[in-house]
Amino acid sequence: MPIYTRTGDLGETSLFGGKRVFKYDEIVNLCGLIDELNSSIGLVASMVPSGDVQKFLQEIQKDLFSMGSCLAGSLRLDSHSIVKRVGEMETRIDKMEDTLKPLHQFILPGGIPLSAVIHITRSVTRRVERKAVYVLKQCSYPEIDIMQLENSIQYLNRLSDYFFVLARFVTHQEHGVEIAWEGIKKKK
Repeated sequence: MPIYTRTGDLGETSLFGGKRVFKYDEIVNLCGLIDELNSSIGLVASMVPSGDVQKFLQEIQKDLFSMGSCLAGSLRLDSHSIVKRVGEMETRIDKMEDTLKPLHQFILPGGIPLSAVIHITRSVTRRVERKAVYVLKQCSYPEIDIMQLENSIQYLNRLSDYFFVLARFVTHQEHGVEIAWEGIKKKK
C-alpha cells in the first residue's frame, strides 16, 4: 500500500472520524507543531549520551503522539498520566539543578552543540505551547475537551523548563561554558 492517498492534494485533510478540514485549520496546525516537536526530541534523544534520558525522551514522544491524537479526535488523554509526567519532569529538573550554579542573568542558547540542539527543541516546545494557548483561548472546537487541552499546556510549559535545564546540565557535564547575556549597554 503506498504512503500517498491523493486525498490532500487540494489542501484538505481528514481528522479522525472522517471530518474534512483545510490544512490551515488551527487544530491541524497545532498537530503539525506537535509533530515538529516530536521530531526535534527524536534528534536530542539520538544525541544525548544517557540511556536514562533517552528513555525518558521516548516516553515524552509517546505522550506527544497521544496529545496529537487527542486533538485530532482519535482518543482521550489520560489526565492522570499527564499530571504524573509533569511531576516526573519537575523531579528531573530539581535533580539537575542541584548540580548547577544558580542563574543570575540570562544565558545565550548554546554552550556545546548538543546544548544548542536542546535549546532549539526548547524553543519549538514554546511555539507549540503558544499555539495550544491560542487554540484554547481563541478557537471553538466543541469536540476538544478543554481540561485535556489545559493539562497539555501545563505539560508543554514544564517540558520547556525541562529542556532549558537539560541544556544547562549537558553543558556542565561536558565542561562547556555558558555565555551570559550582558544586556543592552546604555549610552552615556
